[in-house]
Amino acid sequence: MKYFAALALFLVNSLYSQSVYRNILVTDKSEPSEVTISVNPFDNRNFVGAVNIASYFYTFDGGLTWEVRKMESTYGVWGDPCIVADTRGRFYYFHLSNYYEDGGTWLDRMICQRSDDFGITWNDGSFFGKNRPHLQDKEWAAVDNSYSMYRNNIYSAWTQCGQNNYKDDGASINPLDSASNIMFVYSTDGAETWSTSKRINRISGTECSDAGQTVLGAMPCVGIDGEVYVTWSSPQGIVLDKSTDGGVSFMDSDIVVSDMPGGFRYPVPGVYRCFGFPSMACDMSESVNKGNLYICWADQRNGENNTDVWISASTDKGQNWSKPSTVNDDAGTSHQFFSWLTIDQQTGVIYVVFYDRRNYDNEYTDVYLASSSDGGKTFLNERISESPFFPLSETFMGDYTNIAASNGVIRPVWTRLDSNKLSIWTAIIDK
Repeated sequence: MKYFAALALFLVNSLYSQSVYRNILVTDKSEPSEVTISVNPFDNRNFVGAVNIASYFYTFDGGLTWEVRKMESTYGVWGDPCIVADTRGRFYYFHLSNYYEDGGTWLDRMICQRSDDFGITWNDGSFFGKNRPHLQDKEWAAVDNSYSMYRNNIYSAWTQCGQNNYKDDGASINPLDSASNIMFVYSTDGAETWSTSKRINRISGTECSDAGQTVLGAMPCVGIDGEVYVTWSSPQGIVLDKSTDGGVSFMDSDIVVSDMPGGFRYPVPGVYRCFGFPSMACDMSESVNKGNLYICWADQRNGENNTDVWISASTDKGQNWSKPSTVNDDAGTSHQFFSWLTIDQQTGVIYVVFYDRRNYDNEYTDVYLASSSDGGKTFLNERISESPFFPLSETFMGDYTNIAASNGVIRPVWTRLDSNKLSIWTAIIDK
């Protein structure tokens, strides 16, 4: 049986080994999953990334070779990695905590560590959001690279759950522990100190778990004039909030960008769990779409056997959003999932990376890149993985992919799960 399975995979790999992009193994050590990447704004050969649970990696040759190291902090390093770069070329690594020294508990705060040497070494970090016994989860961050008065501010948003009292599958074991909320902080001094965390959502999640009735997957983004946006998944769909004073205050009501029929957690065969979290970016380039906002996500509005990637755009600073349109251009019924969007701020081109099964009728999975130069109206889809992989659902492969782009240098990163073997890969894409 193993012989025939291996033969089948060989034949599939041979049939679909036509990707024009070279794939590079970043790491296959320490069971890596869930990956993030960022690019130095002054050097688009310098990329820095991180992966669950406590590894980071960097390159100075555009991703041909990578140095992989273990991240350490006295506050503990416990997954959900997010790396962003500021306007001075410093990198920031956000992650969950695992700290007990001051009476702390698992996931009771968020940690941010800074690198002043292009991702090689990192400080011990600062923390925010500490609020025992509540659990803090799924953070993301953004830097203001506009020319507003808030330039270089750092923003982070995440989910706070009721009590830090969880089973292994993420579900609360306290029936009274039902509230989940989106929290927000900012730093004006390079992550040395943080503002007091505040709740910004108006409607709480009705349960505190990773199921569809919570609020989860918060992502901040900065607009052309320094306005701060935060989007997340909720029982109402994709939701947005906005600040025009550097994160000091937010709107009195949340904007619903789109519904999410079936919710943001849905089944995909061979995947341990699958979320359709939104990713968001603002076009800060000098393109004709300068100032436009874009939100991308995946859902199953077309059926449980047909997960699709969607995009919606706003041309009026988040007040109104276009009807969702598909990013993937396959004609059949198949799964496209774990999408992530970025914009090349030198060219204005939108890039979306995602997993794709259009070429198969089973769990074989490719990685695709979609690109748009007309503000998300149309997309070119390209397969960027050299070969497919066949995941098994008993192994966690993370909750997201990631991508960074700068002046035509595009580096997507993703997790491969070959049966139960995890590894992190990138593709060398230079436009």
